[in-house]
Amino acid sequence: MEQAEIGLIGLGVMGSNLALNIAEKGNKIAVFNRTPDKTDEFVAAAGDLRGQIVPCKTIEEFVAAIRPPRPIIIMIKAGDAVDQQMELLKPYLSKGDIMIDAGNANFRDTMRRFDNLKDSGLTFIGMGVSGGEEGARHGPSIMVGGTEESWKRVEKVLTSIAAKYNNEPCVDWLGENGAGHFVKTIHNGIEYADMQMIAEIYGILRDGLKMSAVEIADVFGEWNKGRLESYLIEITEKVLRATDPIAGGPMVDMILDQAGQKGTGKWSVIEAQNMGVAATAIEAAVAARILSSQRGERQAAEGILGLPSVTPAAVSDRKAFIADLENALLAAKIGAYAQGFAVMAAASKEFGWNLPMPTIAKIWRAGCIIRSQFLDEITSAFTKDPHVANLIVTPAFAGMVKDTDAALRRVVSYAALGGLPVPALASALGYFDAYRRGRGTANLIQAQRDFFGAHGFDRLDGADSHHGPWGSGASAA
Repeated sequence: MEQAEIGLIGLGVMGSNLALNIAEKGNKIAVFNRTPDKTDEFVAAAGDLRGQIVPCKTIEEFVAAIRPPRPIIIMIKAGDAVDQQMELLKPYLSKGDIMIDAGNANFRDTMRRFDNLKDSGLTFIGMGVSGGEEGARHGPSIMVGGTEESWKRVEKVLTSIAAKYNNEPCVDWLGENGAGHFVKTIHNGIEYADMQMIAEIYGILRDGLKMSAVEIADVFGEWNKGRLESYLIEITEKVLRATDPIAGGPMVDMILDQAGQKGTGKWSVIEAQNMGVAATAIEAAVAARILSSQRGERQAAEGILGLPSVTPAAVSDRKAFIADLENALLAAKIGAYAQGFAVMAAASKEFGWNLPMPTIAKIWRAGCIIRSQFLDEITSAFTKDPHVANLIVTPAFAGMVKDTDAALRRVVSYAALGGLPVPALASALGYFDAYRRGRGTANLIQAQRDFFGAHGFDRLDGADSHHGPWGSGASAA
């Protein structure tokens, strides 16, 4: 019997869809699930693809069904469950076999697993997969971290199943150990920021301009034909047009304003802090989700404090204001992407990954949640200057920031004066203003630090004097 080219453990929604995608692209795949009935159900529902699937009831049978060196995708809940599954697999594996974690893993766990296998003859791939259920089934964006040799073993299969952009597969090897999962983490951090900014614009249209869900859908539909064309803008229009089958009104108006999160956004913020990189838009988006989850507290606070005693200003030229909102969203989006790529650049140096920035932008152009027209321009910018300090100082993006700066200021001002919360949009504006100012105000902070803790400072004139004349009061703090 012909052996499978690859194996997959875990036939949940994502695992099942990924397995069907692999089979559909002409690759024979062995599958195993802890619950045998689930395997039977999966094969029964596979239809014409059944012939490409080798269902297995035991780990021993599963491993034997795969052509060595055996690549095995583990598609189960991230965390301890992955470690446990790896331990169950190890006794049956041979030198050169590859265990692949395709879940939303913390990249530090991936690095640990990679290192733990170094002297075992086995190896590990941390594989970021973006695109949700639809992407897994029809073509995701795939970010691979591991040895180059292990990548070569799976390249053919992964290239066949990945999303395509202008016939280019949205998959590549990004570096050793945790590189793939780190890039996926930052992808998700940017996704958090993008979604929050869209929600803030929606809030201005709903609560400032008093527009209905369908009217707002029309706005997003128009934007999706221009520079904001993207998957998230596209689905926002669809969400806003959907009708609640129970109450009959807009579906979005019946949904609790409590956003969930699974950890990747938080990890991206933590790692930005660890790397010493400002990622204020992503931080604001994660904080906004946390606040959204505290619905009871927010309702109680409204009862005590009331809403701000202001109302959004009347808009005399609605068309011009909506154009401002479009440009503000574009500007803030640039800020979020710039921050995400800056975090990746810092991590690349920290861990010796040599992350290929143009390649990352390329593989995000299709299949993933943040796919957009915008990524073509990012690809071009990083191709021209792969080591640029920040995306916003490349010629193309510097021009876009200058073009959209005034609109972002007007929108943030309108929201602040009208009592409408826009933490991500405001943080993007603050980031631009701080990043572009050659002399900021941290000189005062350094003076304060020296006053209470004798931490010292550097002088503008370079003189060899690093403490101020604070007097005896300095030590009192």
